[in-house]
Amino acid sequence: MNDLPSLSARLRELRTSRKMAQDRLAAAIGVSKSLVQSFESGKLVPQEGTAGRMDDFFGTGDEIQQSAKDAREDRQPWLRSWFEQERRAALLRSWEPMLVPGLLQCESYMREVFSAVPSNAGKIDGLVVKRRERQAATIDRDEPVGLSAIIGEVALRRGPSEVLKDQLGHLVDAGHRPHVRIRVIPAESEGIHVGLSGAFVIANMPDGRRSAYMDDQLTGHVANARADLAHLELAWEEIDALALPVVQSRDLILRMLHEHK
Repeated sequence: MNDLPSLSARLRELRTSRKMAQDRLAAAIGVSKSLVQSFESGKLVPQEGTAGRMDDFFGTGDEIQQSAKDAREDRQPWLRSWFEQERRAALLRSWEPMLVPGLLQCESYMREVFSAVPSNAGKIDGLVVKRRERQAATIDRDEPVGLSAIIGEVALRRGPSEVLKDQLGHLVDAGHRPHVRIRVIPAESEGIHVGLSGAFVIANMPDGRRSAYMDDQLTGHVANARADLAHLELAWEEIDALALPVVQSRDLILRMLHEHK
């Protein structure tokens, strides 16, 4: 977790360290006292010009400007790329019916997946680097993002034996990490369900906001509309109810791994 103070707390700290009243600060930066009160209560975030004047007044370089920019983007997460939202999330909930989720892929599996797309010819090495960077920025860092992944069993049986051997072993190792929960929906109990409509990831941000990502043949898209998120939350509940518990899922993955020995 980030131990730095929030923007509102930091603004209060800077003002009170100078023993200034809110009205004096407001006059110094050219805004109303009520606006300063809103900044310090967290109700509003300073716009770029106001944040710049605060930095000039307090001698804080661009600290307030950068913190205000981050705060505005946290309130409107669609302003960030999905990868940035993924990195800043407290928890990622991932459903994949057909492939192993990207954050849990080993390199040989990545290469197999990328090579299956004709337009990726000549780009495989770069795509692998980018995916490894995503893993490093989320589940592999010192203070990792939590990951709850549900995978359809068919995804774990798709691919060359040697690649699947590496990938299944990688999943077993990843599943021992305290911040990673991997569960499987066994093929014999899956049937027809809402998750077969496609893969998605729901990101829960530290402030409670959510966003989601759905992949497609072109670019995929981020969903932030309340109705869309409500639909995906309900879909997750249906999928979650079909998945084996973590320990039973690991046992299933181990049995599948032994098939490739």
